[in-house]
Amino acid sequence: MQCDYFDAGVCRSCALMGVPYPTQLADTQRSVAAALHAHVPDELWDAPFSGPEQAFRNKAKLVVGGTRDAMTFGILDVAGQGVDLRHCGLYEPALAAAVPVLADLVAGSGLVPYDVPRRQGELKHVLVTASPDGELMVRLVLRSPGQLNRVRELLPLVREALPGTRVVSVNLQPEHKAVLEGDEELVLTAEQTLPMRLSSVTLHLRTRSFFQTNTVVAAGLYRQAQEWVGESAPASLWDLYCGVGGFALHLAAPGRDVLGVERSPEAVLSARTSAAEMGVAARFAAGDATSLLVDEPAPGYVVVNPPRRGIGSLAAWLEASGVPRVLYSSCNATSLARDLEAMPSLRVRRARVFDMFPQSSHAEVLVELARDGA
Repeated sequence: MQCDYFDAGVCRSCALMGVPYPTQLADTQRSVAAALHAHVPDELWDAPFSGPEQAFRNKAKLVVGGTRDAMTFGILDVAGQGVDLRHCGLYEPALAAAVPVLADLVAGSGLVPYDVPRRQGELKHVLVTASPDGELMVRLVLRSPGQLNRVRELLPLVREALPGTRVVSVNLQPEHKAVLEGDEELVLTAEQTLPMRLSSVTLHLRTRSFFQTNTVVAAGLYRQAQEWVGESAPASLWDLYCGVGGFALHLAAPGRDVLGVERSPEAVLSARTSAAEMGVAARFAAGDATSLLVDEPAPGYVVVNPPRRGIGSLAAWLEASGVPRVLYSSCNATSLARDLEAMPSLRVRRARVFDMFPQSSHAEVLVELARDGA
């Protein structure tokens, strides 16, 4: 992949830019395998799964900088000044077409970009997500609610210029710190969710829902889970850290008792919406899996998809639980290795790298664990 921003030295976010993609993929596989070598012998690795090396991102996280008369949409440099990246080559086609149009509309709205060094201004970020059907979710992160009327005035212009716009919201982030968004969200459209259609399953994303940024590879990850879990056909399954229900809904089957657990009530609501729309009997609960389920009888299969820090004390519970099989999806091989060390009775049966993040050294890893005889 070639990138004008990288070549000009204005953006170094893609650390592997210019490295041939087959080399990137091979190096990622070697790096992950090395981190997990104590638990995953070489013969247990399937070939890496990959998608396009460019035009794969379904989400743009644009830091707003510059001035009211010359806004930038992209990142900040080391001095806190805006760098415009509205034509980033990582965006999938619908997103790539929408971002420049949206940037022009926002720039003409009268909103004042937040100046990080001076701690002045209002508009901090513009967050845009594109669905496989070309629909959009647009979120504007403001410092305070004082500019809400400007955003409301902008809404019909956005929907006219970008007819696929389904959800528009304002997030309020009043603090001066390096966080993307705050706790308060105001949805300005009748539609509350962005449907993400993945083959047989449509996931509903609310404004603060997490979803993998690479739709093609996420779909491949879920298909692999269906294949591996389908071989043992468990009667009951828990999906812990379930988010909007990606694994749970792909693994639901007639007669199978499926329970998803997630801290975020908003994500649970999204998962329930999808389950009702699909007509599947999967159940979802909001709470901390490490405390909510410790006294429950173990199911036949557990899926975990934790944040980068891993599953922590849940590893000890799984080790002692008698659960025959575990599917672990990890975005951090280091924390995965630590968790595997804490579950010696659960041995890796197979593993695969999913290259969610081309042009970087980050990757998703899927491993299936089983007890002897399971």
